[in-house]
Amino acid sequence: MARKEFKVITVQEGALGSILLGASKLPVRRMEEELNQWGRQGWDVSFMLIEQKRLFLFWSREAAVITLSRELA
Repeated sequence: MARKEFKVITVQEGALGSILLGASKLPVRRMEEELNQWGRQGWDVSFMLIEQKRLFLFWSREAAVITLSRELA
């Protein structure tokens, strides 16, 4: 039976943009770079969700929570 290994990473939008503009975008390029880095090591995306995280008292920002998996050797 094949066994799997899992890893969870989080990519968040910038705090400064959330505070000054009220909202910002998820950093797509940074997300691509990070996923490509993990992909070169044999990791695949299993699941991803977007959540709202509180930032200080009045602001919130989006974060992509990504679950990666790979077969154990």
